Amino acid sequence: MLRDDLRTLWTEPRPPDAPARVWRDWALLAVSLAGVVLEATLRENVVWRPVAVVFAVWLCLLPLWRRTRPLAMVTLAFGSVILLQVAWLVAGPREPVGLYTGAVVLVLVYALPRWGSGREIVLGGAVILTAGALCSVRDETPVVENVMGFVFLLLPGVFGAAVRLWVTARERQLDQVRSREREQLARELHDTVAHHVSAMVIIAQAGGVLAGADPSAAVKALEGVEEEGARTLEEMRAMVAALRDRGVGAELAPPAGIADLERLVRTPGGRLRVDLGLDGELDVLPPAVDAAVYRIVQESVTNALRHAVDATELVVRVAAERHTVRVSVHDNGRRTGRGRDGYGLTGLRERATLLGGTLRAGPGIDRGWRVEAELPRARGESGVHSRPRR
Repeated sequence: MLRDDLRTLWTEPRPPDAPARVWRDWALLAVSLAGVVLEATLRENVVWRPVAVVFAVWLCLLPLWRRTRPLAMVTLAFGSVILLQVAWLVAGPREPVGLYTGAVVLVLVYALPRWGSGREIVLGGAVILTAGALCSVRDETPVVENVMGFVFLLLPGVFGAAVRLWVTARERQLDQVRSREREQLARELHDTVAHHVSAMVIIAQAGGVLAGADPSAAVKALEGVEEEGARTLEEMRAMVAALRDRGVGAELAPPAGIADLERLVRTPGGRLRVDLGLDGELDVLPPAVDAAVYRIVQESVTNALRHAVDATELVVRVAAERHTVRVSVHDNGRRTGRGRDGYGLTGLRERATLLGGTLRAGPGIDRGWRVEAELPRARGESGVHSRPRR
């Protein structure tokens, strides 16, 4: 078991999308260099002052590459510490060499388990422990102080590992939310296709019965089968990206849509007054878009009921334009500084993306929280199948 755990650690890849540099890196560099200047100027008992200053500046520069090259930066920093400690042991000055500003290397200890691969964590950890052991080689240093020094040195690494585990767990939860949304879309696709195919079968059966007595009625029946088949192809092309590898079961109840919004906005208890506005031709939308609009409003209303502080009104607007459907949900609650962008909105963004649209959520201009979505009425002009005229 232990061997398997070590092998898993050794083969662990780096976290994806590590940022090269952000503004905090330049702020850390500026503060560190300012600390070097102040300490070198004001501190009197600095051993080997020119060497200590150059060494401290070197350590201040290395964190700029700590995310993209964590092992290399740890090796350069703590390798330099090892060389300096060896020189100190050989020359034998009474005081240790270096500035207190060199503690900036603790940032590298944090970055190693946060951004490094498993192999880099093992090798870099060995370098850090070696440097720490050499730094504690002082005859007059008590054992308790050495132990506390090791704890202080390794504590940022423990914190970095904890942050990495937390981020990984959150990414897995987000993936599960996206997968559930895709599965829901797959069920809706199944329902839509089953409905259209059932209609095609019924029309074809009726055409077979009428073929002998009324050939024109049979031709109309065939045209009806063609129309239903075209609609089915359109819906399949609109949602085929949501299908998963494993099969999904059928839902007996059809998915809720815009026609169900009136019932949805009748909130219990009357805490929020919901102003629902529907505009445009909303009764001829593709089923996938119809269901997506309902889900967006449903999630937004639920979030407002749970999280809107001192809100009295919720404004819901759904407008159908020539090529798009726009959804806007806004409450007048008090802005508390805490967001509501949870897993539900993450799933809705996934659904909107799969349908070729976008969804944005954030604080309103003056008050409350706003959710806005834009969905295409169809996948595209090329994806709309109309019955050819005869």
